[in-house]
Amino acid sequence: MLTSPVPTSPVVISPMPAGCVPTSPTAASPIRANPVAASLMPANSAAAIPPATNAALAKSMSTSPAQATPGRLTRRAEFLRVAAKGRKAPMPGLVLQALKRDDNAPARLGFTVTKKVGNAVIRNRTRRRLREAARLVLREQPLAGADLVLIGRDATRSRDFAALRDDLRRALSKAGVR
Repeated sequence: MLTSPVPTSPVVISPMPAGCVPTSPTAASPIRANPVAASLMPANSAAAIPPATNAALAKSMSTSPAQATPGRLTRRAEFLRVAAKGRKAPMPGLVLQALKRDDNAPARLGFTVTKKVGNAVIRNRTRRRLREAARLVLREQPLAGADLVLIGRDATRSRDFAALRDDLRRALSKAGVR
């Protein structure tokens, strides 16, 4: 029986540049190393960030609870609690249900759109409009200590966006959380 030798190509490993360390364990292995695609970063990369940038980053991350990003209501029980105990503020473009909490944490938001409004594409578009309106309104006037549920209506989709934002502002005032 004749066997032909398997042609092998020599493995060429290029040396790493001075002062660099591999960022993944596979890049350190000479068998799997791909010198062209290996992701290398300088060994002193943490020191490469100036201290002033670190201080500015730390300051921007330490925000007061009222300025923090609103959380989300995700469980059905949370939506039901707001609907049962909260105040309702119907507007032409949306319905707001609001429930004050006893803490000073950022407001938590929940969004819902019923199947009466349309198919999944239309409901998601309506939900995105509500999310963006809430983001803009709460960015200019942060809110803390409240759970909010925004219910999309059929008119939410076709309503002018500035009017939708005004509807949300009026609903927050009417519900007594602003």
